[in-house]
Amino acid sequence: MMRRTRGGRTRGPFLLAIDQGTTGSTVLALDSRARVVARGYAEVPQHFPKPGWVEHDGGEIWTATLRALQGALRRAGLHGARASQAIVAIGITNQRETTLLWDRRSGRPVARAIVWQDRRTADRCAELRRKGAEAAIARATGLRLDPYFSGTKLEWLLRRVPGARARAKRGALAFGTIDSWILWKLTDGREHATDPTNASRTLLYHLRRRAWDDALLDRFGVPRSLLPDVRPSAGAFGATRGVPGLRDGIPILGIAGDQQAALFGQGCVRAGGMKNTYGTGCFLMLHTGSRPVPSRAGLVTTVACGPRGEAAYALEGSIFVAGAAIQWLRDGLGLITDAAESEALARSVPDTGESYLVPAFTGLGAPHWQPDARGMWCGLTRGTTRAHLARAALESIAYQTRDVVEAMRRESGVRPRALRVDGGATANDFLMQFQADILGMTVERPAMTESTGLGAGLLAGIAAGVWNRRESVPPLGAKVTRFRPRMGARKRRQLLEGWNRAVRRLTRG
Repeated sequence: MMRRTRGGRTRGPFLLAIDQGTTGSTVLALDSRARVVARGYAEVPQHFPKPGWVEHDGGEIWTATLRALQGALRRAGLHGARASQAIVAIGITNQRETTLLWDRRSGRPVARAIVWQDRRTADRCAELRRKGAEAAIARATGLRLDPYFSGTKLEWLLRRVPGARARAKRGALAFGTIDSWILWKLTDGREHATDPTNASRTLLYHLRRRAWDDALLDRFGVPRSLLPDVRPSAGAFGATRGVPGLRDGIPILGIAGDQQAALFGQGCVRAGGMKNTYGTGCFLMLHTGSRPVPSRAGLVTTVACGPRGEAAYALEGSIFVAGAAIQWLRDGLGLITDAAESEALARSVPDTGESYLVPAFTGLGAPHWQPDARGMWCGLTRGTTRAHLARAALESIAYQTRDVVEAMRRESGVRPRALRVDGGATANDFLMQFQADILGMTVERPAMTESTGLGAGLLAGIAAGVWNRRESVPPLGAKVTRFRPRMGARKRRQLLEGWNRAVRRLTRG
């Protein structure tokens, strides 16, 4: 796998991509042809102190990242100061919206991070909506007032952590999404920065001016001294210092939030490029080019990356429950012992028996945005079996995706020709074929489905001069699997009518 000189030293150049996700940290080592030559992974512990609360420990995130880093370096033969000379740059991608507050002097978090899934600020968001604040916030940020985003999380920390507000006003604390935290640790506290894709998820960043917004900072009571610098996604973020296994001075040249990194990794860098990441939830993004497209259909407008990593725009729809529905079949109901069983179970019946699962276990995301909605399985008969439920769970992922795609088409005026996909659930061929059928659109699945880490590495490589733009990256070589629609228009219409009736029952009570 690895190439070495006669003296045994590893050839370069190599790029490291740190992908810090919700459930774990992954580190990829990429060569100059963007091929993954090694990877490391370590889980991150999850903390659930109260119903609806989800937390991570900042120290545990860093420990997991170091373990993943050591694993990747060891497998790539890059461990140690001498071998790591071959590493020319590092890129970072991260779970977005997760909010951390730490002491600038000690580098210690003042509380656990509030994870993007956390719902503790739902009442605060509702209060702001009642006061009529949502329209102005949406115009400035492109976002909705929802606990998903960072602004109300940071406000909560400043209000509830003893002494936090006073320390923040003195400039003693730093705020960041997890990219900023990883950067701080990689540089031994010398750099406090983020990029536009992450900043655009905070409710504190003006989408069109691409700068922190004083009116929003005042609204949420956030001192400007807390905030990281916002630098280009493919740009200079500092250099390593004191990281075990790495030499000092390796430049950190790329940062992007996980979904924007995946969009870039999939090669969707111009208007019309569209990808969906199938994980615990689904994150669907449509690149809209140099113009932000405001949404009236429950989507959000966000910053993405252009061909050289420059700031551009995208529409995004977040689906809260996708792979989580299959986990529920396994862990909640005990109907399967492994997620992979769901495919065979779904194929064992010709359809769902006209039943539909609307998996609103944590509310409905785009395009409905009803955080108080709860799941429903309708159309049950005496003939309904666990196979029908498994099939309904998988089909629900595709239906939710189609709802978002249709909203994007209407609002952007763009008609994408294909949907590019990544994430763990894309291994399920039944789901991918049904997705193509219900969309009436080709679904493209690359053999390399770690698009998030790939995107971070490519951004760093462009900034390092390994490539000059996304299109100049060599093809990864592995064949793309294409799922083309096979379902007739009449059958598609019948299925969608049933799905829409089920959603209406839920949303209208």
